[in-house]
Amino acid sequence: MESPFKPDVLKGKVALLTGGGSGIGFEISRQLGLHGASVAVMGRRKPVLDSAVAALHLHGIPAIGVEGDVRKRDDVVRALESTIKRFGRLDILVNAAAGNFLVPAEDLSPNGFRTVIDIDSVGTFTVCHEALKYLKKGGPGKEPSCGGTIINISATLHYTATWYQIHVSAAKAAVDSITRSLALEWGTDYDIRVNGIAPGPIGDTPGVSKLAPGDALSSREQMPLFKLGEKWDIAMAAVYLASGAD
Repeated sequence: MESPFKPDVLKGKVALLTGGGSGIGFEISRQLGLHGASVAVMGRRKPVLDSAVAALHLHGIPAIGVEGDVRKRDDVVRALESTIKRFGRLDILVNAAAGNFLVPAEDLSPNGFRTVIDIDSVGTFTVCHEALKYLKKGGPGKEPSCGGTIINISATLHYTATWYQIHVSAAKAAVDSITRSLALEWGTDYDIRVNGIAPGPIGDTPGVSKLAPGDALSSREQMPLFKLGEKWDIAMAAVYLASGAD
């Protein structure tokens, strides 16, 4: 599909994406790059990272991959420093790293619950916290009068209730709260635009293939547009939000 945005709408911008090597995260990485941004991708699996960076290079997108876990502060710091070393600045941060699996609440161990909270919620805050000095107005490579953009990828699971997703629902509710709080504080203090995107069921992603195998087609009848969302849809929302960064 053809993008509604100008090809150079993000020219000169630099983006760091956690979980940007696969699924929705990769499509966001690709579209940010196709619209002019340089891209740093952080993830835990080196083969996935290498494949993602190679694919971005095929599109002529300046890109690097940084192996790391958002649960580890040292890894986050290293990813940010690698981004600044390679591209000289940071304008756009996308927190797309996430963990998920289906499990009834009675069978979910506290450790399993904590793992998803640590990746989705604590990881999102950790990356935002460490990136602040690069994103705020007057930070490295930034103008003294304007800040950057943070986009947190959430979900819709917790808006009501979802079977076997108590851990992810709690984690994404926390991500939404983090997004609102940072939008208030950092938007006021540092001119950083903080927004969230909450995808519903998106086709051709692990969220559908692993969590709802065989049910995706039948569930379309319950969807407003009678179709699954596409990764492109979410990526276009990210381009829109990122394009507001001065």
